[in-house]
Amino acid sequence: MFRGFYTAASGMMTQSRRTDVLTNNIANKNTPGYKADQTATKSFPNYLIERLQKGNSENLGRLSSGAYVQETVPDFTSGSLKETNRSTDLALMGNNIPGDADTGRPGAVFFTVEGSDGNRRYTRNGQLTLDGTGQLTTAKGQPVLGTNGQPIQLASQNFNVDASGRVFEEGQFTGRQVQVAYAANPYDLVKDGSGLYHLEGDGLLPQANNNDNISFNIKQGFLEQSNVALEESMTNLSNSYRLFEANQKILKAYDRSMQLAATKVGRLG
Repeated sequence: MFRGFYTAASGMMTQSRRTDVLTNNIANKNTPGYKADQTATKSFPNYLIERLQKGNSENLGRLSSGAYVQETVPDFTSGSLKETNRSTDLALMGNNIPGDADTGRPGAVFFTVEGSDGNRRYTRNGQLTLDGTGQLTTAKGQPVLGTNGQPIQLASQNFNVDASGRVFEEGQFTGRQVQVAYAANPYDLVKDGSGLYHLEGDGLLPQANNNDNISFNIKQGFLEQSNVALEESMTNLSNSYRLFEANQKILKAYDRSMQLAATKVGRLG
C-alpha cells in the first residue's frame, strides 16, 4: 500500500513539473526566437511481482514504482517569420545545417553576443537595438559580436545587413559582419534565461560564417517568432491538470485506506 502511495505522489510531482514547463512555454508564445521546452519523463524501475502458493510461484506481472521528469530540453526547430520593417530586427534562418553524427540530432545556428560576465552567449532572438554609444545590442543590452569578436558599432539605424551578415552603411561595406555560431548538437547548450544560451564550461562554438558546409540566411526587417504550438500546448496543459487531479484522488484514497487500516488494527489490539 505504501508503494502505491508513493507512486501516486511521484505522478503528481511529474505533472506539476510538466505543468510549469508548459505554462512557461505559453507565456513566451510572443517572445521572438523563443524555443519551447519539452519534458522527458522516465519511469522508476519496475518490479516483477510473484505469488508463492503451496511451494509454487505464480508470475503476476510487473509493478511500476512511479515516474519522474528526467530532463527538460528545448526544441530548436525554427519558428515562423514576421515582417517588422525595422532595421534592427534580424531573423536567422538555417538552410543547410549539419547535425551531430553521433546522436543524429540536427544542428542549429545562433547570433553571438557578449554576456555581462564577458563570456560568449548565444541567442535566436534577433530583436535588437542601438544603445547610446551606437553599439548593436540585444533588448537586454548584450553587445552583438562581429566575426572579429568585437561589438558591432554603427553610426545610425540607417544600415543594412545582407544574407551573410555583412553590415553596410550608406551603401558601403563597413568591414563588419554579424557573427553566427554553429552548434552541431545544440542540446549541449545551457539556458541562461532571456533567450540566451552558453556552452557548458563557457566553451566557444565555432563560427558558421564562411563555412562552406553550413548555409544560413539573415533577413533584415524580420523577426523569428517562437516555435511554441499554442493549441497543442494548451491541450497538453489541460491533460496534465487532469492527470494531476487523478493522481491526487488516488493519493486521497490510499490515505483513507491507511487511516481505516490503522483504526481497525488499533481496535483489534
